[in-house]
Amino acid sequence: MVAVVGALLTGCASFSPDGGFAPVEQTVQDRLGKDLRWARSDSERALIEQRVGELLARPLAIDDAVQLALLNNRGLQAAFFELGISEAELVAAGRLPNPGFGFSRLSRGDEVEIDRSLHLNLARLLAMPLLQELASRRFVQAQALAALNVLALAADTRKAWVLAVAAGESVRYSGQVMQAAEASAELARRMAQVGNFNRLQQAREQSFYSDAALALAQAQQAQAAARERLTRLLGLWGAQTAYRLPERLPDLPPSPRDLPDIERVAMAQRLDVQGARLAAEQTASNLGLTQATRFVNVLELGYQYNSSNLEPVQRGWEIAFELPLFDFGSARIARAETIYRQALERAAETAINARSEVREAYGNYRAAWDIAKHQRDEIVPLRQRIAEENLLRYNGMLIGVFELLADARMQIASVNGAIAALRDFWLAQSDLDMALVGKPSLTAAAALTTPTAAAGPSGGGH
Repeated sequence: MVAVVGALLTGCASFSPDGGFAPVEQTVQDRLGKDLRWARSDSERALIEQRVGELLARPLAIDDAVQLALLNNRGLQAAFFELGISEAELVAAGRLPNPGFGFSRLSRGDEVEIDRSLHLNLARLLAMPLLQELASRRFVQAQALAALNVLALAADTRKAWVLAVAAGESVRYSGQVMQAAEASAELARRMAQVGNFNRLQQAREQSFYSDAALALAQAQQAQAAARERLTRLLGLWGAQTAYRLPERLPDLPPSPRDLPDIERVAMAQRLDVQGARLAAEQTASNLGLTQATRFVNVLELGYQYNSSNLEPVQRGWEIAFELPLFDFGSARIARAETIYRQALERAAETAINARSEVREAYGNYRAAWDIAKHQRDEIVPLRQRIAEENLLRYNGMLIGVFELLADARMQIASVNGAIAALRDFWLAQSDLDMALVGKPSLTAAAALTTPTAAAGPSGGGH
């Protein structure tokens, strides 16, 4: 027994220097190529603010926006502290249970009896290796959940950036439509005043103007909402909210990604699938611990030292354990087995859903690329040629100014459609990237792992 206690004392867990943050940081670096910091002190917060200032000094490209969110989002920083909580539980599981001490003083006539006892929870001591293993798995889960939260924030930031930039482009083109409609409505009003336009024609031009004004107001509202969403993800406030964005979205890639084995890739690298597997393994470990302790739930070893002023000193030991007279542990075993089978079904569901989600995301991505390419290469150039031909006819006085203005509105509308198609492509690409990584959920978030963290918990011995 002394040898066992000595070995446990030498293997007692301690806190890691970085709080278990290194595997999370490595996962993000491997998958995103971005820097990640955990602001656990004022000096680390100052370094983050310095980096934020550097990023805000120029218009935010999409990668800069992701980097800014990963550094400055306070919700993400708060989530990192779950690592500290989980590591504290791991350290506590690796430390010996505190012994108990009892003292009593009894008197009987002239006799005074003093009892002293020292007792130790032997069941807790014997179960320490299993408890450490379970705490280690929970710590790995916390690391994986932190990494998945980072990846989810990156995907949300990319989508918010795309929406904000596309909304800005739509506002500019809606403004051009508004100007054309305003010019047409003013010309119609003047022509009606001199008797060259009837009321129906004037009302039609006024209707175009009213629709354009409404579309511009809606576009401005959408732009403000999209920008505020991006601002929240970036964690900006005060003067920082005046950040600048590019005027247009990135160009459409020359060709879409070709991923014929996308399901295999997803099964290999999706964090929620890996987490579901770990959940089944953990519940199996829990089942083994429950079976091992089904009859012995309370076991204490004690040492006594009793002295009396009339009798010699008494020394000895005692052991106390729970008698399984009414509860033989069958309910706990049944519960553990049920949870294990539940974890197996959830793991299967996660894998099936992951395959479907990644197929859907890839299908949407390819369709969005085809639509955006068709808008760029077919519809917009065709509208441009029509506009050029109508301008020639207007110069030859074959058509009037109203036909020319109406055609200009149609051309601008086609450009707006191309912007929307390009926006949808970049959103579909973000969804595809997230589908290949996995997503947090109520079932998977409770049991996640990462390849870099699978080796075990951080922490040394003392």
